[in-house]
Amino acid sequence: MARREMDPLEQCQMAAQAGAPEALYDLGIIYATGKGVDVDFINAHKWFNLAAMRGSHAARSSRAAIAAEMDTSQIAEAQRLAREWLSAH
Repeated sequence: MARREMDPLEQCQMAAQAGAPEALYDLGIIYATGKGVDVDFINAHKWFNLAAMRGSHAARSSRAAIAAEMDTSQIAEAQRLAREWLSAH
């Protein structure tokens, strides 16, 4: 059976589906910094929000820092995406 290496984004996504706060936070970092993806503050905020809801203090701080760079419509979109993710998982 062939095995393939997963990149860090795929690894985080799999762990995030299990609800691991560290993985949710790591996804926020990936999107906030553009590690392997385009910088996307909406998705970064979404992942930080989800991690914060699971008790990550670092995610709360990062979410606030990202929010300072976003307008209200972007924050609303990030919150909508977080609610959708919660409904699906």
